[in-house]
Amino acid sequence: MGEKIRVGLVYGGKSGEHEVSLQTALAVMGAFDFDKYEIQPFYITKAGEWRSAGVLLQAPDNVEQLKLAGGENSSALAPVFRGLAGSPSGEAALQTAAAAAAPEKPIDVIFPLLHGTFGEDGTIQGLLEMANIPYVGAGVLASAVGMDKIFMKKVFAHEGLAQCVYRHFNRTQWEKDHTFFIMEIEVALGYPCFVKPANLGSSVGISKARNREELIAAVDFALRYDRKVIVEEFIDAREIEVSVLGNDEPRASVPGEVISSAEFYDYNAKYVDGKSVMQIPADIPAETAEAVRELAVRAYLAIDGSGLSRMDFFMRRSDGQLLINEVNTMPGFTPYSMYPLMWKESGVSYRELLDTLIELAIDRHADKQKIEYGG
Repeated sequence: MGEKIRVGLVYGGKSGEHEVSLQTALAVMGAFDFDKYEIQPFYITKAGEWRSAGVLLQAPDNVEQLKLAGGENSSALAPVFRGLAGSPSGEAALQTAAAAAAPEKPIDVIFPLLHGTFGEDGTIQGLLEMANIPYVGAGVLASAVGMDKIFMKKVFAHEGLAQCVYRHFNRTQWEKDHTFFIMEIEVALGYPCFVKPANLGSSVGISKARNREELIAAVDFALRYDRKVIVEEFIDAREIEVSVLGNDEPRASVPGEVISSAEFYDYNAKYVDGKSVMQIPADIPAETAEAVRELAVRAYLAIDGSGLSRMDFFMRRSDGQLLINEVNTMPGFTPYSMYPLMWKESGVSYRELLDTLIELAIDRHADKQKIEYGG
């Protein structure tokens, strides 16, 4: 057997999805082939400190072991990760951090298992680009666009993808002239409508507003999580999702359907009550399934996606029209999450997914090395 590929798994993080990230990391570590890969965990605390306890010899059994494997009790790597300007290069900074366990062997690829802010929004992707290290998933641009619902919708509109009616504003605009925005929302969208932070995941900060009083409260709530807010019209629809995998020539899985246990698919319905139902494949006509798969690939290419993404759609009940809702560039990735389950139904196992994502990351990095920078 050849030399093992050293994979750096980064998990935890400062976002409100810290615990979700831990569950993802636990599942991924348990699925890796340790005969093929050497795993170097990096745990980011809720305070943003990077820690590492060395190479992982076996998969942890629970979250507490996972934290220890990631160096929860070890010294923080803050001097290395505080900034790249003080080190010879970004690559040297990251490799120094990983050198405690095996100084002679660098990280081959980073697998960011971070959801939400500081993990899915292009920030860590930018760090890894500066460090010139291959990494799994979308690049800086696709990550940032996928996280910012306002810019995401603008890109989809430019691509000609049908979507719901929406309005948006920032904190300053709202405070300066909230009466204008209230009137515009009531005329263009009506009630009920959904109010969301522009940049966040896992349905955190989202409210359904049925009247003006609830709208104002919902905006105030959303502004706790981001400085920008998006308000979307209510659509009586089924929620259809598609997993996309690949770089320049992506492929789409069979579609699945989420049947929420709540009035809408909020954080509690996703992660807490366990009552939401995932139907895979979705019970939709074959031509609709093919259409939504084609739309998913179009949307993926529109944001310059790479690695993986889950594309979420509404299928309006009144006429069956497909409306793109959003893209998730680092979707839930436990064996029981929609993304891997849709691929499982499409004939790709969880372990095969991990292998493919590592290959895609290395291939994408190799392709970027052809680019000339400077004179």
